[in-house]
Order: sequence, then C-alpha cells, then structure tokens
Amino acid sequence: MIEVSRFWRDPALPFVEARRVGDGRQVCYAPHAHEGFSIGVITGGRSTYLTGEQQHLVAAGSTVLMNPGVVHSCNPVQGEPWSYLMLFVDLPWLQAQGFALPQATLSTSPALYGRMLEVFAGLFEVGEAAAKAAMLSVFFDALPGLLDTAKGKPVAAHPRLDMAAAFIRAHRLDPLSVNEVCQAVGLSRAYLIRAFGKRFGLTPHGYLLDQRVQHARAQLRQGRPIAEVALEAGFADQAHLQRAFKKHLAMTPGHYRDAL
Repeated sequence: MIEVSRFWRDPALPFVEARRVGDGRQVCYAPHAHEGFSIGVITGGRSTYLTGEQQHLVAAGSTVLMNPGVVHSCNPVQGEPWSYLMLFVDLPWLQAQGFALPQATLSTSPALYGRMLEVFAGLFEVGEAAAKAAMLSVFFDALPGLLDTAKGKPVAAHPRLDMAAAFIRAHRLDPLSVNEVCQAVGLSRAYLIRAFGKRFGLTPHGYLLDQRVQHARAQLRQGRPIAEVALEAGFADQAHLQRAFKKHLAMTPGHYRDAL
C-alpha cells in the first residue's frame, strides 16, 4: 500500500511542491483556497470535489485544477479509499514564464492524466533541478492543449502502459501493489502483467524493483550508509538490497560505493 502522505520539495526549485497521498481517508480538508495554482490527479478510488459552488464526483483518471483564491476541497466518498497526486506552483513563477491560468476546474482527458503521471515521476526521481524546471515549463506550455484530448498531442501507442510505468516511478519508494497500479491506469491485473512485460521487458514488479535499485544506486553515489539506503528504497533489509543490486548491476552495493 502507498504510504499515507509524502511531500517532494527541492531548495533549488522553491516555486513548486508536490504531494503524494496513498490514503485520502486520512488526509481530509475543510474548504480552503491557495495563493498559488494547484493541479492534481486522482490515481485510485473516488472522492467528492468541491470547487467554488460546484461539486463533482471524481475517480481515477480525473485531473482537478484550482486557480489561486478559489475555494475547494477533495474528500472521500462515505469512507471509500482513494489516492491522488497534487502539484502546487507559485503564481509569480507561472507569470514570469508567461503561462496563462486555465479556466477549467476538471478534466478527464487521458492525455493530461498520462502527462501528469510523467511529471510526478520526473519530480520524484533523482535528477538535476534544471532538468526538472525545464520539464515543468514544457508541461505548463502544453497544458491548454492537454485539457482537451482532441486538441492535445497524439496519444502514445500504449498510453495506459506508459501511465503504469510513470505511476510506478512516482511511487517507487512505496510498498506498491500491482492492484494499486491497475486502479490508477484502469487496466485488469492479468492484462497489465502480460502487456507490461511485452512493452518494457519486465513485469510491473520487476520494473518497480529496478527503479528501487536505481534509486539506491544514486544514493550510494553520495556515500550514504547501505542499510539506510536499503530501507529508504523499499527493501526489507541490506541483504535484500544486496541480492537485487548484484543481480541488476553485477556488483554489491559496497563495492559500487567504494569504487566511486
């Protein structure tokens, strides 16, 4: 199960903040407003979305948008489990980039949903701040077209499988289940496992494991303790990381770190 809540922040990118919520029943809100622009995707279950004077029932695959000052809230439907990803962006940065705020408050565009999963995957992965800033600029430049699938860029040949891969990358440090991936992208368990393997050469679990190894590799390059990195990356213990690391990179974590 995805952990209840985790924030992403980077001191080099003070204008943006991201949040992943794995159990929205434990993170409930009174109606409120933000000074910046907010955009998020529902990745599992259903919730009620209040925006201004309108209320909607939203489910996995929906994107919600909140402009500065607009009163809103998202809360569970009669205690049903649900999960989501949220992005909070400062208005001065958006204005400096020349981006116009959208008027839409809700979208079910598959193109936008898939692109949002890619953005979150990019933010939560280890990488250069400049590359992440550029990714955000490209996304907000494309946002008006993505709100309407017909006006957006062509959808990839395997959009839901690509969404699944992005969802796994965004949640690679969580104890993620295949069922949670299925719910996020609207595919059956049997189809996802079969088609994902053909698309990426790994099962969803194998892809998740590889992502965790890649995270551990990046942390070890910083000289961090192996046991600490193992737990952070979602491995049961150091021995579990060692087995996976050696299988994927043909050396132990200790040898890799000491060779740097």
